[in-house]
Amino acid sequence: MKYELLKEIAENSNKKIIVVQGLGFVGAVMSLVCANTTKEDYLVFGIDLKSQKKKIDSINSGKFPINASDKKIIKFYSNSIKNKNFFATHDERVFSLADFIIVDINLDVKKNSSENGKLLSYDVNLNNFKKGIVSIGKNCKENVLVLVETTVPPGTCMKLIKPTIHKELKKRKLSTDKLKIGHSYERVMPGPNYIDSIINFYRVYSGIDETSANETEKFLKTIISTDKYPLTRLMNTNATEMAKVLENSYRSYNIAFAVEWSRYAEEAGVNLYEIVNAIRMRPTHSNMMLPGIGVGGYCLTKDPLLASWAKVNNFKSDKNLEQSELGVFINDQMPLFCFNFLKKSFKLKSFFNLKVLLLGVSYRSDVGDTRYSPVELLYKLLKRDNASITLHDPYVDYWEEIDMKINQNLHEILNFEYDIIVISTAHKEYLKRETISKFSEMENIK
Repeated sequence: MKYELLKEIAENSNKKIIVVQGLGFVGAVMSLVCANTTKEDYLVFGIDLKSQKKKIDSINSGKFPINASDKKIIKFYSNSIKNKNFFATHDERVFSLADFIIVDINLDVKKNSSENGKLLSYDVNLNNFKKGIVSIGKNCKENVLVLVETTVPPGTCMKLIKPTIHKELKKRKLSTDKLKIGHSYERVMPGPNYIDSIINFYRVYSGIDETSANETEKFLKTIISTDKYPLTRLMNTNATEMAKVLENSYRSYNIAFAVEWSRYAEEAGVNLYEIVNAIRMRPTHSNMMLPGIGVGGYCLTKDPLLASWAKVNNFKSDKNLEQSELGVFINDQMPLFCFNFLKKSFKLKSFFNLKVLLLGVSYRSDVGDTRYSPVELLYKLLKRDNASITLHDPYVDYWEEIDMKINQNLHEILNFEYDIIVISTAHKEYLKRETISKFSEMENIK
């Protein structure tokens, strides 16, 4: 939507304005949450890059671009259309209208990996992230609250975001004293509880100073159910930034630990799932992880690396986070282990001409997010070994990373014969009794 029209909408409204920067799996749904809060009457403008025009047009034309199993998403989006309080654009001038800016843009880690997925090295490049922050500084009001939800290397708010916006404000001869910057990392969990993972979940927050922290708290209380899920304030933005990467590094390493033991269990001829479920009866071990075909998604695959990078680059340590990095290295190898496990289990020299059905290409059950999906490496390994592969996913119609359309008709897919079926993503549709029964009816299936 054009800036001039958004400006007119803003001028004709007495509502406070939120601009959400980044309309991906976090920002798009966060925009819906802000537009639907009952504690404050907000007008929400989402902004993304020109390259995301299809997504922007979709939002403005009545079709929400993210497919997930949470029915609240459609309800919230319908409400925003009815109330005319959520619009999308790529025009950076929209920042000038904002009372609050929520930063939900990507900050990627570039992994240099072998053909088998082994992580050889990695690089954290903040240039594109900084460009997004510069665009805020060039346009925002001097007294705006900038709330960073993006997972960033510890030290980013103080060492990059604050000086970058200050520099742009000074160029415009505006005060830097009134600017407020807060950090409150997202804990969004795509799936059936997508919306609730934002509204009904605990939040950690901080600010670059006490005023920023106070204003961040005040704002979050208009979005989050803080009566049931109290906010936790930490001493500064370094602390909240570290909290997020530590949180995900802990989970990532737990998974890597389970992977190592799954290989041991295979060699010993025992069922690790049975063992873990027995151990979980002990309350202190109830969160013990189970292995799968791999770790995917935007957080666990990179956050330990962000933490390690920041330790060396932002805080000048002479030693990285070796165990945290090792956890990522191990997890990145899980699809290769799955590939070799299939070969060994079925006594195959190769998958040449074997018909393989992969059920699910997203990284997590009941969502359509394929970013860093472990299925990608498994697919490439099978393809390289000359397997004939059929793909299905009820939430993904186009697999961007592979540049391929995905069949979403499970009934049609299961009318064909296969040599091997792999439930590569645990979507509920695959675990239904009628689906499992269909597998058992197939002849010669592995």
